[in-house]
Amino acid sequence: MYPETQKLRVALVHDYLNQSGGAEVVLRWIHHIFPDAPIYTLIYDPELVPPDFRNWDIRPVGWSRYLPFKRKLYKYYLLIYPSMIEQINLDDYDLVISSSYLWAKGVLTRSETLHICYCHTPMRQAWELYFQYKESYSKFISKFIYPFAFNYLRIWDRVSADRVDKFIANSATVQKRIAKFYRRDSVVIHPPVEIGNIKPSFEEGDYYICISRLVPYKKIDLAVRAFNELGRRLVVVGTGPQLGYLKRIARENIRFEGFVSEERKIELLRHARALIFPGEEDFGITPVEAQAAGRPVIAYGRGGVTETVIDGLTGVFFYEQTEKALIDAVVKFEQMSFDPQLAVNNARHFGVQHFVSRMRQFITDSVAEFFGEEYVPKLISAMNPGVVSHI
Repeated sequence: MYPETQKLRVALVHDYLNQSGGAEVVLRWIHHIFPDAPIYTLIYDPELVPPDFRNWDIRPVGWSRYLPFKRKLYKYYLLIYPSMIEQINLDDYDLVISSSYLWAKGVLTRSETLHICYCHTPMRQAWELYFQYKESYSKFISKFIYPFAFNYLRIWDRVSADRVDKFIANSATVQKRIAKFYRRDSVVIHPPVEIGNIKPSFEEGDYYICISRLVPYKKIDLAVRAFNELGRRLVVVGTGPQLGYLKRIARENIRFEGFVSEERKIELLRHARALIFPGEEDFGITPVEAQAAGRPVIAYGRGGVTETVIDGLTGVFFYEQTEKALIDAVVKFEQMSFDPQLAVNNARHFGVQHFVSRMRQFITDSVAEFFGEEYVPKLISAMNPGVVSHI
């Protein structure tokens, strides 16, 4: 039975709300579109999310209160999350929008409910980066536990993808993964990058910058080793398990800032010579922020960065994750000239307003297709009529 209420009843679902990253920025702006929608999640820690989230109607799964030491050990409960996400009762909703890179897309909905999934990526540990993650564990875990655990999770992940009516991919890179691993079509809507408060700088500084979580797949160690050889100044912003190791191998020309405020991060970015981006990301918000600040990007030319940076105009790509390739790219960059205004103009294509506009249109079209054109006014009634002021 299709909805008979004055407006569509909408619910949002997100994997975890115990951190602040790109996925949470996407959730913020989906919530902007549907400000009255409750948000269901596996784990909620109000001390670890942005302050504005604390005023939302967030509903963690009841089981989560029984997970011991969940703040530090939540990643180790992965085998029970499929069952937990399936315990969220969404029978009262007409439209469910999941923001998923792990579990959220696996919620159960009625046949009369439209489920749209904004997919940040299919589960990396089970698919694209299976062997990299596997090798990061001890020999016992990688040999006797990891293969069996992820065989189960891979099957669940594939089956749960069939519960989604419409997929949105956050980049063409993720769109290919959705087609490969889930055998599903999707539409690309790039994540919103909050660039409205970034004032561009048209003067380059005397240092390069890396901004990242310091984990192995981000390849910050590659940047450190390359700049050890180059002797150029490099500022590394971020924290993570590799921080101690990176400090040990770095020479005196490399400075570690650790965790910094958003304001300090942008200030460092504005006055850098260029952003160094040596890893492969599904999308990558930082290269867009760098361009919004008027700074070019030197990046490994795979993944989402190929959609956000224009090689030769707003940055330089290298195509092998080796010290030599990065060094050659930096040397090439220093022999070129860049127009900061081109970078600023390119970044505007990935601002909040573009995201909100495209999401509203996609959701409207999907509701019209699923329920019928006559239900679009009920959807509009559930949406925020306000105009987005961020660009």
